[in-house]
Amino acid sequence: MDIDWGWIGEHTDTLTEHALIHLRLALLPVVFGLVISLPLGVLCRRWGWLYPPTLTISNVLYAIPSLALFMLFIDYTGLTAATVMIPLTLYSLSVLVPNVVDGLASVSEPVRQAATAMGFGPLRRLLRVELPIAVPIVIAGTRVAAVSSISLVAVGQLIGQGGLGADIIRGYQLQFQTQIVAATVLIILLALVTDAILVAVQRLLTPWARARKTS
Repeated sequence: MDIDWGWIGEHTDTLTEHALIHLRLALLPVVFGLVISLPLGVLCRRWGWLYPPTLTISNVLYAIPSLALFMLFIDYTGLTAATVMIPLTLYSLSVLVPNVVDGLASVSEPVRQAATAMGFGPLRRLLRVELPIAVPIVIAGTRVAAVSSISLVAVGQLIGQGGLGADIIRGYQLQFQTQIVAATVLIILLALVTDAILVAVQRLLTPWARARKTS
C-alpha cells in the first residue's frame, strides 16, 4: 500500500480539526455517562432490587445497532451532534453502571463499619471512603467506555457527524487509501492516548496504591 505523505502534510490542519471534533463527540458521552452512572450505581447498590432491571435495560440499549439508534434520534434532534452523543451516552451505561456497582461492592464491610465508628454519616462515608476505594474499578469501566466511544463515533459520519469518520467515508468514495489510513491511525492514537490519560488519572486518585506498590 502506497501512502501519499505529501497529502498528509498538506491536510494536517484538517485532520487535526477532525480529530478534535471526533474526541469531543466521543468523550462528552462518557462524561455524561459517568454523571448518570455514579448516582444510579449508588442507588442500585443500596436497593439491590433496582440493579437487575437497570442492567437489563442498559444491555438492551447496547444491543441496538448504533446506526439504527442514530436514525431513531434524528426525528427528535435532527442531524446534530446530539444525535450521536445521546446514543453513545446510553451505550456507556452498560459498562459504567456495573463497574460502579462492583466498585462499591468491593468496599469491605469492616471498612464501612470503621468509617461509621469514626462518625462518618452515609453521604460522607460514600464520598470519603467508598467512592475512593471504588475508583480503580470505575476507571477500568471508563477506559472501556471511552475506547468504545472513540471507535463508534466514526459511524456517526453516515448522518454527517463523525469527526475522522468523514475522512474514512471520503477516502472510500475516492478510493484514496491514504486518507482512510490516516484517519484510522488517528482514531487508534486517540484511543491509546485517552486510555493512558485515564490510567494517569487513576494513579492520581489512588496515591495509596502507589505507596503500597513502593513498599
